[in-house]
Amino acid sequence: MKRFLTILCCCLPFLVQAQSKSKTAVGPTDQPPYLQFPVVPNYKVTLPDGHIINTKDSLKKNEKTLVFVFSVDCDHCKHLTQEVLQNIDKFKKTRILMLTPFQPEQMKQYYNSYNIKNYPNIIMASEPTRQIMYFYNLHYFPGLFVYDKKQKFVKGFEGTVKMEELMTYLN
Repeated sequence: MKRFLTILCCCLPFLVQAQSKSKTAVGPTDQPPYLQFPVVPNYKVTLPDGHIINTKDSLKKNEKTLVFVFSVDCDHCKHLTQEVLQNIDKFKKTRILMLTPFQPEQMKQYYNSYNIKNYPNIIMASEPTRQIMYFYNLHYFPGLFVYDKKQKFVKGFEGTVKMEELMTYLN
């Protein structure tokens, strides 16, 4: 028994180390999906009129994209939505894809309260499976993710962001 305990004590540090992640090895699985796959994600989403589309199909080629992940009851999201709409002229060359993990009915209320139909470069949709949250590893609303004209990831923001900082990546 004494011999068994001695062997176990000698091997225990190696067993523990084998089970822990290496701090020096950084692989693609250590990154959230949006960094592993740095292109605009393709999800089936529901528009306010009930139609289901793929996010990629709604984007134009050679146009920057801003993916704006929002919550229908988040005050920061509401404030940022108002700020974007007040500065909509700065987004002329940008497609804004506003996605919410909430149900289409809740999204439609938000859509109507901000008159999003008056802004042709904004597509608002519901993605209630919440996969968009996992893709962006989002913990706080809003989430803003900038993509270039080739739909490659440029910069991501989580939580409140100043319009000036956001515009530096869109101009």
